[in-house]
Amino acid sequence: MSLDVYLRVDACTHCHRGEQEVYSFNITHNLGEMAKAAGMYKHLWAPEELDATLARHLIPGLEAGLDWLAKHPDEAKKHNPPNGWGTYENFVSQVNGYYIACKMYPNAKIGVWR
Repeated sequence: MSLDVYLRVDACTHCHRGEQEVYSFNITHNLGEMAKAAGMYKHLWAPEELDATLARHLIPGLEAGLDWLAKHPDEAKKHNPPNGWGTYENFVSQVNGYYIACKMYPNAKIGVWR
């Protein structure tokens, strides 16, 4: 099982019709505990519980989570799944990509599929 996350913007800047996906990634649910330890589980898995609808709403939480991961790699790696599906390095890379995309498209709509 996995989580799909995506950002979408209005395809037409004049009439605001249609949407275009500008970023997406897929991550295993096995990394949920690592996300919780980093304080950003809801930012990834349940942004609606934070009333986050736009990418800019996630930026502070993702930044704080990435900072925690950088400062506590050994603690974070304790949450590497024993089955090998998901790693600290992969998680940091994917969340960092999402963070950059949120900064690039701050008004993009957030979507998740769990």
